[in-house]
Amino acid sequence: MDSVRAGARANGAGGQPPQLPPLPPFAARPVLAPTAVLAGVLTALSGRYGFHRDELYFLAAGDHPAWGYVDQPPLTPLIARAATEFFGDSLTGLRVASTLAYAAIVLVAAAVARELGCGRRAQLLAALGAALSGQVLAVGQLVATASFDLLAWLVISLLVLRLLRTGDGRWWLAIGAAVGLGLQNKYLVALLVLALLPAMWVTGPRQVLRSRWLPAGAVLALAVAAPNLWWQAAQGWPQLTVATGISGDDGAENRLLFVPQQIVYLSPFFVPVWIAGWLRLWRDPALRWARAFTVAYPLLCVLVLAVGGKAYYALPPLLVLLAAGCEPVVDWLGRGRRAVRRSAVVAAVAVTAAVNAVVTLPVLPPSALSFVNEVNREQGEQIGWPELVATAADGWRRIPAADRSRAVLVAQNYGEAGALARFGPEHGLPEPYSGHMGYADWGPPPESANGPVLLVRQSDAPGIDRHFTGCRQVGRVDNGHGLENEEQHAAVLLCSGTSAPWSALWPELRRFY
Repeated sequence: MDSVRAGARANGAGGQPPQLPPLPPFAARPVLAPTAVLAGVLTALSGRYGFHRDELYFLAAGDHPAWGYVDQPPLTPLIARAATEFFGDSLTGLRVASTLAYAAIVLVAAAVARELGCGRRAQLLAALGAALSGQVLAVGQLVATASFDLLAWLVISLLVLRLLRTGDGRWWLAIGAAVGLGLQNKYLVALLVLALLPAMWVTGPRQVLRSRWLPAGAVLALAVAAPNLWWQAAQGWPQLTVATGISGDDGAENRLLFVPQQIVYLSPFFVPVWIAGWLRLWRDPALRWARAFTVAYPLLCVLVLAVGGKAYYALPPLLVLLAAGCEPVVDWLGRGRRAVRRSAVVAAVAVTAAVNAVVTLPVLPPSALSFVNEVNREQGEQIGWPELVATAADGWRRIPAADRSRAVLVAQNYGEAGALARFGPEHGLPEPYSGHMGYADWGPPPESANGPVLLVRQSDAPGIDRHFTGCRQVGRVDNGHGLENEEQHAAVLLCSGTSAPWSALWPELRRFY
């Protein structure tokens, strides 16, 4: 008999397992209604700007299916391809996937609140808190690895809570499957495991760590993740190179902004709620079994700071604390001066919704995005791709028709290459090549392509020019909105050829970050 079940038996009267107190009913109707409305809003807004650079890359990667890529596991490109197959090859069709992930995150947040003994009103508050949080809106608005990573972390947290509450070690199998699937999307889920296991050892109940189902769950996680891990090992673990490079470039800034971003990524108005949740899990004897999350969150913060990761890596456990804090908020609303307190909560929710919508959703005209782009640069990364491709097409037409069969279109980064692949055919452009990230594995051009080279690069990255000969600028990108994003004023250069054969040049063009 599993040691966890045996331990539970030992605590029961007459040798029988103790009866767990029943959970409150799931507030299905109150939670589903606003979730459906907000998902509808995301769908209605999804086509207002344009593709994000990462979305263009995922679509390209989906057209080159593999068990892995140098910078990511295969799940998000696979989801992107499936979304366009099932819902239409359009921006709106693609973003159905992120909208569904958003709705699932909101529902799981309500389920977490229920697991922690929250009633109907607290579950609704938890759902609204998650739904209106800045980071949740951001990853629900566009397809990103973070969209499905946040969902995976929250599902794992829910399953761990169920394990801790019931003491049933068989939940390790579900946890293992969820971790394995999360690893097929993003390796960051390993940080959650590294934070939760020692937190469970420190706070208990330790019986779950002695369960024979724990190693079985670990084996299952590795089995689910094995194809990608095998691919990475066979390629020499390029994702570690990518992660090291990104940390080296951004690590100092990430550490400096970590604490303020922990506050603003959900909402400053939500800080008292998740602090109340932390205190509730730590102090309430009835929730002693859930104390692991009070230790896991700060431990996760230490891990993220140590690796120089982005602040949002630590947000999923914060959503658990937010859900835990909704019951104390409901209790607070029911005491003295109810009208004033309720008005304050409504005002806080309204301000949160308005501010986070402006910062994360395509509600402003592109010409008014300059300030928002300083706060959330992902907004600006959805503007200007058709203009970039049109500028490149003008440059391509400068190549004599007789030389175009030997000419090559090269982009400095995967965003430019993805845009050229997406919008280029309607302008008569060929398939682009790039040495950036996964695009490097889909090249080089054939040696027979020994004619002119049309090069698209950012205005501040002239270093790539040295690999080509006789280059002259024939175009300059203007997104038409005066928005300073990474591709604004990008240069289009027409070069007479390459400085070396493509096979020798390609390793020099490869960039992992």
